Amino acid sequence: MSFSPIDVHRLASRVGSWLSSEGPEADVVVSCRVRLARNVGGYPFVSKLDESSARDLCEILRQHLLSVELNGETLWVEMKDAPVVLRLMLRERHLISRDMAPVEESTKALPGRAVAFGDRETLSIMVNEEDHLRVQAIEAGFDIDSAWRAAQSVDRLLEGRVEFAVSERFGYLTGCPTNVGTGLRASVMLHLPALGMVRSELEKVFQAAQRTGLAVRGLYGEGSKAAGDFYQVSNQVTLGRTEDDLIEDLRSLVPVIVNFERKVRAALLDDQGAALRDRISRSIGLLRTSRAMPTEVALAHLSNVRLGKHLAIDDGPSISLLNELGIQVQKGHLQALAPGGADADEVLDVSERDRFRAGFLRQRLTNEGPGGGLKF
Repeated sequence: MSFSPIDVHRLASRVGSWLSSEGPEADVVVSCRVRLARNVGGYPFVSKLDESSARDLCEILRQHLLSVELNGETLWVEMKDAPVVLRLMLRERHLISRDMAPVEESTKALPGRAVAFGDRETLSIMVNEEDHLRVQAIEAGFDIDSAWRAAQSVDRLLEGRVEFAVSERFGYLTGCPTNVGTGLRASVMLHLPALGMVRSELEKVFQAAQRTGLAVRGLYGEGSKAAGDFYQVSNQVTLGRTEDDLIEDLRSLVPVIVNFERKVRAALLDDQGAALRDRISRSIGLLRTSRAMPTEVALAHLSNVRLGKHLAIDDGPSISLLNELGIQVQKGHLQALAPGGADADEVLDVSERDRFRAGFLRQRLTNEGPGGGLKF
């Protein structure tokens, strides 16, 4: 078996299966994720690896990953060989972290880092990020149990091939102390537009999460800001907790947040129905007619349209299309979809990108067709 090459433009033209379908509680829960941090025994943690050892370990792990099934055709990207556009896209698709491949760094500064993922994008494995291996499983909607089973299955396959760094006292040893123990980070991505309109109610969600030992973060997890009313809720520490304990925390809290968001949506519709309909109609109009639009503005308008769709206020774009657009309006994907952009050495400047984004949205929301080949 060998890894398949990546067509950047083709990758940008579609989204992973977890975004192209709707799972349980899909009106509020976009997706759920389980990530397992593992390190290889006998090697220093990533922060202490020299370049030669990082490259050697990457090659050893690549050979092992050749035989691991990752849901569909398996793709492999080494960060040192990846153009800036591809690195951006992988971040935007939640396949790698921001720390895995900072676009500000030169490719020479990223030795021995890589990611393997299936073309359905429900399973991925980062190599030499903060830990030697980070196994990630993503499922649509609130299906945390399926994500956990998928991640666990890959973890067991790897454990049969690689000797992990494990302590009888502490459990799995990781680069960050907060991951020691199970090495598990479980998270759920939520769309909370109604709570976002009533800030005091959103603060109650943050407080409830903290009391349960969970953290609320932005669209791309730790260190990121909320965009388009999307938030991630995840566990903070793993030491002293079992995997089932950590999963159960989410099983308990997420339905409470989901019901809270639905109640606030219903209250807004009853009390401020005219204003809410106007807000959604304005967003649809601006998305279909604007000549320039920044990322944050586009995501905010798409969030409003998504809310209108779930409240049956507007028969606008499908949720699957809105999911696609939420990814494709971002920096890396726009570059890949622009004429010749996938092969360009430099990304579009801000003003060019804002114009192209607006034109891309106009076409997609008028025709709901593919976005390739646009010219503005």
